[in-house]
Amino acid sequence: MSQQMDKHDEQSSTIPSRSIPARFQHQLNEFWRRYGVPFGQAIARRRGKAIASLAILLCVMYLGYRLYDSKNDAAEIHHETLEETAPAVTVTLPMAVPPTETIILPGNIVGWYEAPIYARVTGYVKMWYTTYGARVKKGDLLAEISTPDLDAEYRRAKADLKSVRARYKLAEVTAKRLIALRSTYAVSEQSITVEEQHMKTQAALVKAAEQKVKNIEAFIGFKKILAPFDGVVVQRNINVGDLVSKEGNLSNPNGITNLYTVAIVDKLRLFVNVPSRFGPFLHPGLTVDVTVPQLPDRHFTFSFLTIARHFEPGTRTAITVFTIDNEDHALWPGSYAQVHITAPVDRQAFSMPYTSLVFQERSAQVAVVTDDDRVHFKRIKISKLTNQIIEVEEGLSASDRIINNPSNALLEGDKVRVVTPASDDDRPNTQEPSSEQSSAE
Repeated sequence: MSQQMDKHDEQSSTIPSRSIPARFQHQLNEFWRRYGVPFGQAIARRRGKAIASLAILLCVMYLGYRLYDSKNDAAEIHHETLEETAPAVTVTLPMAVPPTETIILPGNIVGWYEAPIYARVTGYVKMWYTTYGARVKKGDLLAEISTPDLDAEYRRAKADLKSVRARYKLAEVTAKRLIALRSTYAVSEQSITVEEQHMKTQAALVKAAEQKVKNIEAFIGFKKILAPFDGVVVQRNINVGDLVSKEGNLSNPNGITNLYTVAIVDKLRLFVNVPSRFGPFLHPGLTVDVTVPQLPDRHFTFSFLTIARHFEPGTRTAITVFTIDNEDHALWPGSYAQVHITAPVDRQAFSMPYTSLVFQERSAQVAVVTDDDRVHFKRIKISKLTNQIIEVEEGLSASDRIINNPSNALLEGDKVRVVTPASDDDRPNTQEPSSEQSSAE
């Protein structure tokens, strides 16, 4: 026992003074001797308990962290799984359409003046002197007509005029002689009056015969076909020997056919039937872009000239005339023209790819992606449908994410994944086709 106590004393004596104050050293030693509990052993036990408690705490914290991390991993895997199973879609934003509207209409180009020349006398074509494409001046001889019937009638009229003039001369001489005898009362007043009126009658017949000769002479002037103004011969429907008349010619006896057509081609007119909704926008200063089939790579600008200010009841269109200077003669009268008219309109419309359109039983729709990546179908009102784009005037906003090429399996409220196209070639094209492409289509 004494040895054990001595051992305890040695252990107690080994406690550093800095751990326990000196004044308490003796009291502690007495306490350890009385109760047989060494101070160093108590400190060691407390250290063991602290270490064990710390180890248990670390184990609990580690287990909690692992449990929390496992839950996060499971939630992430669940979310990724849901994301992977959601259908992948590509989206496009609607593009605002300028507040203008362009319409392509057919038009007819004619010369500034076009004069179809018809026969005014009956006869045979003696000779023609100009043909298609010839440039002529006003008064130039185009052709001559041989009119034997008219010539014979003219000779008869002149002979009748001579006969009437002779009768008038006789009546005049007779009347003057009777008037000279009035003072002698050798001739009755009745005879004198009759001869005076007979002279006046013959004078009237002379005037009638003279007028008839003048009329025939006027028709004889139509034996020569003359150019009415400076221009180009755009049509010739006669040949030497053809029988022509006011009612027609040999090739078309049942209808009236013109012999020539002369046109001014230095300046041209364009006639277009414009729909009624464009009527308010047609005014001086408006220009239109025109293409013709024979010059597909060239565009011509025609200026507004006038409008009929009347809509045809059958078509609800108004005849509108445009004009252009054609100094290089590139345009020919009679050409078919495609007229591109652009006018301002009061509207807010958007364009989108035609591949985004969804046809339903009652109306056209588009599938859009909401802020929480779900499908929502919206009804739209289409204003223009082409081979590449669709113009929508109602139902869209600038922020809508439109699904391009939506699957038939997509339903309202379905969750989707928005993906980016792999390349620029995969991106939807919502650009307006050029005027050349529209014309070709």
